[in-house]
Amino acid sequence: MEEERRWEDMDTDCLVNIFRRLSLEDLTLAVPFVCRSWYRASLDPTCWRVLKFRGLDFMPWSNLSKEFSNRYGLPGRFSFSGFLKFCVARSHGESIEVELPLLFGATLNDLTYISLECPKLKKAVLPNLQTEDEPHLPEIIGRWHELEQLEMECKPSSFQELVDQLRQNCTKLVSLKLYGSFKNDDVSATVSKLPKIKRLCLSKSYLPKDKLLAILTGCKCLHELIVKDCVGFEVDEEVSKRVLSAGIKIF
Repeated sequence: MEEERRWEDMDTDCLVNIFRRLSLEDLTLAVPFVCRSWYRASLDPTCWRVLKFRGLDFMPWSNLSKEFSNRYGLPGRFSFSGFLKFCVARSHGESIEVELPLLFGATLNDLTYISLECPKLKKAVLPNLQTEDEPHLPEIIGRWHELEQLEMECKPSSFQELVDQLRQNCTKLVSLKLYGSFKNDDVSATVSKLPKIKRLCLSKSYLPKDKLLAILTGCKCLHELIVKDCVGFEVDEEVSKRVLSAGIKIF
């Protein structure tokens, strides 16, 4: 009778292909402690290409915080910054996607660290920063030359400078998501400096009708425009006709 094959005897490439689909919590607290072969496979940078921190509980009393501290023998208090650096280090600069938590985490220093250590990012989902830190965002985001998707919680005060950086350094960007109050300068910058944008999500924004029409007219490559729960316009006949003439597939 053929001996049953054990999980720990699986080919490393097969293990990596499985592990890369797991959450960061599983990759840090479970997989490495099963056996040596699983530990070695978990060190493959492929497992850490997608860093989804959002949705994890980083409060000091959470299971993740306590277990991580115990498993790795942390000498001091658990911190999100420490956990982030641990995961980024495992990626060896190969991460292509990062989603940062909305609360209890991600400082300006964390964003700066990611921008320097994860140069290949294609998708970045960022939290709000302190108002005084927002002027640093354009420089940070401008380091991601491969960036295709950018999601932010709200339009930063440095939006004009951010769009300049996106135009100069993030030429592959096709998707942008954020909300805020959109003025003439904001719309003009978006239309003139982000010509390749295909997906724009401005839900919950203040977006007057003339600004909406300007976006529909000026963004020639736009395929998807999400403006749910916006204030400032009603979807009347003029807007509907402009959507059709612009070739928008999803509105």
